[in-house]
Amino acid sequence: MTMYAVLFYILAAATLLCSLMAVTRRVLIHAVVWMVGALICTALIFMLLGAPLLAGFEVIIYAGAIMVLFLFVIMLMAQKPSEQLQVEGLILRRLRSRMFWPAIWGLIGVFACMALISFDPSNSTPLTPGRVSPHDLGAWVFNNAWPAVEAISLLLLAALAGARYLGLPLVRSDRPDNVGLSLNSDLPSCPVNADGDDAEEQL
Repeated sequence: MTMYAVLFYILAAATLLCSLMAVTRRVLIHAVVWMVGALICTALIFMLLGAPLLAGFEVIIYAGAIMVLFLFVIMLMAQKPSEQLQVEGLILRRLRSRMFWPAIWGLIGVFACMALISFDPSNSTPLTPGRVSPHDLGAWVFNNAWPAVEAISLLLLAALAGARYLGLPLVRSDRPDNVGLSLNSDLPSCPVNADGDDAEEQL
């Protein structure tokens, strides 16, 4: 076994381990950190396979932009530990009741991957090698696929706006001593009668 193969299997095992840790952590911040580790290991695998541009995209776009967006959403949607445990308990109960068939299909996928790995490609036709520079790829993307790029940026902006909107009620309920309430607490209260009219208006 060559050093190249040893590095590939080490990175593949690290990717699987980081992915498993990401989906089993109770603290969402820890799950995101493990997910970043899985993406970095995937980028290193792309480097070993001779695709440095894909490795750069993996680090810049996924591990950089999208994971930072996830962290921003988690910080805005921060829940109390009791609420988080209730949500996690509900999710675990649903997963346990629906885990049988996904496990079966996962085993089928593992056996299919093993069959593909053991396949002998000696009788197959090799692909024609080609090289594309990052400059050429970037020029093609922004000349021919710029609507898709703009649509993705709008989707990320909509996700940020939605996370901000959903996080506002939690901020107001968890922080009763915010600026608005602290300013109003210093003002003298005006008595209100049973009909809801101020005493000053009656005078």
